Amino acid sequence: MLYSTTTPADKRAGFRAALRSGELLRFPGAFNPLSAKLIEDRGFDGVYISGAVIAADLGLPDIGLTTLTEVATRAGQISRMTNLPTLVDADTGFGEPMNVARTVQTLEDAGVAGLHIEDQVNPKRCGHLDGKAVVDADTATKRIRAAADARRDSNLLIMARTDIRAVDGVDAAITRAKQLVDAGADAIFPEAMATLEEFAAVRKAVDVPILANMTEFGKSELFTTAQLADVGVSMVIFPVSLLRIAMGAAERGLETLIREGSLRSELDGMQTRTRLYELLDYESYNSFDTSVFNFEVPTGL
Repeated sequence: MLYSTTTPADKRAGFRAALRSGELLRFPGAFNPLSAKLIEDRGFDGVYISGAVIAADLGLPDIGLTTLTEVATRAGQISRMTNLPTLVDADTGFGEPMNVARTVQTLEDAGVAGLHIEDQVNPKRCGHLDGKAVVDADTATKRIRAAADARRDSNLLIMARTDIRAVDGVDAAITRAKQLVDAGADAIFPEAMATLEEFAAVRKAVDVPILANMTEFGKSELFTTAQLADVGVSMVIFPVSLLRIAMGAAERGLETLIREGSLRSELDGMQTRTRLYELLDYESYNSFDTSVFNFEVPTGL
C-alpha cells in the first residue's frame, strides 16, 4: 500500500549485489509510476527512467530542454512506487562539475539506485540522432569525478555514458570508457554500439559492468537479452519501449473512436478495471481503515 516497502539504501545495496551476480539485468523504461508498478509485477530486475521519455511526456523533444527539477520530480515519483532499483538518465549533469555534484545529491534524495552522466556537449541531444558532439576527455572525466565525489551513499551507482562512438568510432569509445572508469565510474554505458562485437570489445577493455541501450528505431540492432549476455553485457535498458507501445495503442484507439463512434471494438486490447485495481492494490487500501475506505473492489470487469 502507498509507497515502496524497500528503502532507497536497500535498493542500492541490492542493485550492487545483483550486478556482482554476473546475470544480465533487464530495465524496461517506465513512463509513469503506474508503469513502474507493472514492470515490477512482471518480474523485471529494475526500472529505467529515460530523459527522452520525460521530455516527451512534457511534449518536448530530447534536446536538453528538461531541467534537473523536472527529472528529479519524476524520478522520485517513480522510485517511491516500486521496490525495484531505478536507474535515471541525468543527461550531462545539468551543467559544470559543481552542477553535476548537485544533480547527484538531488537524484540521490529522490531515491534512485543509480544514474548516468554523458559526455555530450551541453545542451545534449538524443543519443541516436546524427550530428552529436562530445566534450574533450578532461571535461568528461571532471563530470564523473564530481559525481563520484558528491554521492553520500557509496552504493549509489555512478554510470558514465559515452557518445563518442558515433563521432570518432569504437576505438575512441574504448579509450574514453577507460578514462571514465579511471575517473570513478562504476559502470559504462557505450551509446549507439553497432554490433555485438563492439559491445564485447568495450566489455573486455574495462573492469566494470557495461550497459546496452536497446531502443527501437535507433542506431543499434535490437539484440536479444541472450545475445547481450553472451558478450558480457551486465544491464540492458528498453528506454522508450513502453511509451511507444502505449502511444501506438492510444493513436489506434482515437482512430477507432472517430471511425466507429465508440471503443467497443477496442475492449479486448484494454487493461481491465480489475487488473488496474490489482496493480494499484485497492484491496489493501480498503483493509487499512474500513471506516474510511469502505468500498467494494469489483471483480470480473
